[in-house]
Amino acid sequence: MSNVYGVVLAGGIGSRMGNVEKPKQFLELGGKPIIIHTIEKFVIHPGVDEVLVLSPKAWVSYTQDIIRKFIPDTKRIQVLAGGATRNETIMNAVRYIEEKGALDDETIIVTHDSVRPFLTHRILEENIQAARRYGACDTVIPATDTIVESRDSAQITNIPNRKFMYQGQTPQSFRAKQLKLLYEELDGEEKEILTDACKIMVLKGVHVHLVRGEVSNIKITYPYDITVAKALLGMDLEEK
Repeated sequence: MSNVYGVVLAGGIGSRMGNVEKPKQFLELGGKPIIIHTIEKFVIHPGVDEVLVLSPKAWVSYTQDIIRKFIPDTKRIQVLAGGATRNETIMNAVRYIEEKGALDDETIIVTHDSVRPFLTHRILEENIQAARRYGACDTVIPATDTIVESRDSAQITNIPNRKFMYQGQTPQSFRAKQLKLLYEELDGEEKEILTDACKIMVLKGVHVHLVRGEVSNIKITYPYDITVAKALLGMDLEEK
């Protein structure tokens, strides 16, 4: 069976969170940093062989410290420095796998935002299975709001049919070697328009399978999201 790597993307500094003294992934939620909640979801999943945490270069040591503080068994966790962009950060993870001699045609990476701490076992399992079967998958939920397109930020350009629209979440999962090869084929202009790794596949005409996400699989981006996350965490604890 192929090796499966959880790739936790913590390379951002969270400027939209406002004037906070540390990146948003390190803010506390229920007594521990948000990123720890996220890493734990990968660590407890039996199908994940190793967890790679990609951190801003200046925060690598801090990330290692809090992992040691909150997670008893760190043998399967490796902290690496992120890149200048999201996709370069993912490529740093792929290069690490390659350098340790573990990159082959069947190697799977499950890439996930460090600030989506409510990842479920089902979503993670379905990502692993879909990446094995199709080579690439994205986690999405149907769009509940009408999507309005504007090319100049002043007037409506287009209103696409909502029944065909989805909101992208993470994980996004791939056969790592294929993703690397396709990324290296992109020219500078193509790299400029990339918003996430799935777009690499779409630009190259590769089938990307859809995995059903959850409304609760929120990304903590703004101060308001912390309030929502605290409520979700409370509901989680009540159910347990």
